Amino acid sequence: MDFRTLTPDDWTVVREVRLRALADSPHAFTSTYDREVSFDESTWRDRARTCQWFVASEEGEPVGVAGGVDGWSGDPATRELVGMWVAPSHRGHGIARRLLDRVAEWGRSEGASRLGLAVRQGNDDARDAYSRMGFRPTGEKVAAWNHPGEFVEIMEMDLGRAH
Repeated sequence: MDFRTLTPDDWTVVREVRLRALADSPHAFTSTYDREVSFDESTWRDRARTCQWFVASEEGEPVGVAGGVDGWSGDPATRELVGMWVAPSHRGHGIARRLLDRVAEWGRSEGASRLGLAVRQGNDDARDAYSRMGFRPTGEKVAAWNHPGEFVEIMEMDLGRAH
């Protein structure tokens, strides 16, 4: 398994793995395949520039991805985990944890002391996995931006416990 940090020049990899994630797990994300497949090159380049992406690949094929962003909270001590996905064929092998470790290392290098995420209401498998990796619910729920009546639950972890 190869893990690497993507650069803005890797926008095509970001596009490929993100669209695979949306196609495979449409209920795990607040966006949709139909929405993002229509994004132009400029949009994908912007996404690759404004998020620090990490990808897991096997024999050159992306099988997992996670990103880190400055975050929606506005708290300079917090960074956010976004877009986490592992291909079904590779789940249960510690890939998500290894991707999380890379996002956590990035967050620490940015001076953050916490890592937050939003998990979609009803995505109990993801919520349980994040709990096992050290995230805890904050008690905050936020309306899902493009799914009226649905919510995302905010979870966070102390970056000192990322391993």
